[in-house]
Amino acid sequence: MRTMCAAVSVIVLVTGCARFQHTSSLLLERRVRGSLTEEALVGRAVPWHLDPITQTKAEQGIEVNVNFASKAYLQNFFSNQATFGTFAGHNPYFPEHLVFYMKVANHSTKKIFINPVVFVITDDHNNQYHVLGQDYITAFAESRQPLATMTRGVLEEARPGYFGLSLPVGKIFAAKPQGDFALLVQSALKTGPLFPGTVYDGLISFWNPRTDTKKVHLLTTGIKTDFDANDVPKTSLDFTFDFDVVSP
Repeated sequence: MRTMCAAVSVIVLVTGCARFQHTSSLLLERRVRGSLTEEALVGRAVPWHLDPITQTKAEQGIEVNVNFASKAYLQNFFSNQATFGTFAGHNPYFPEHLVFYMKVANHSTKKIFINPVVFVITDDHNNQYHVLGQDYITAFAESRQPLATMTRGVLEEARPGYFGLSLPVGKIFAAKPQGDFALLVQSALKTGPLFPGTVYDGLISFWNPRTDTKKVHLLTTGIKTDFDANDVPKTSLDFTFDFDVVSP
């Protein structure tokens, strides 16, 4: 009888948590820097097709290559076991995200510094979008996780105990898709210095622009170089990549 009551308590606890499921504060932030009326129109699932697919620009010995990362591109990218090992095989991004692969090559004789956090995209609706960190993607993934899946997993891992059933409390309150998070962290283009001869690559992502967007501009801004004796940059380079939205 005690075990049965505990089981019922488990179901009540889990369904109660489901009813009041917490939404990460990250997902409550505005997704677009533009008019408030645009907020409801962005971040929707869109099967993007951009042209050209890849572009390369260079200045002062710094070469930046950008490749639009389609769903097929990302699936192939994350299936590389040589790169991602046991985590390979699943694309951690969602159709609500616009993703680019970027490679930065420092062919100059000076140190450079990149900060992808300040990279942005703009569209033809006067909107601006900032790079999404891994925590945003993870929070979105958790918000899309079916509650029934979580409930079933918790009940399956319940174990008999002195007071009835022992609950995996950590799984209820701290469940996190570690594999997807690992892929996001390993593949992300990160902030830091690139010394002469370094070639560095990774992914950057944004919330999707409006579904009726026709032009997207990726601005890779604030690439610093020409550092003085006090390690203060005297030059800041910007590279702009223009894309047209085309039908599949």
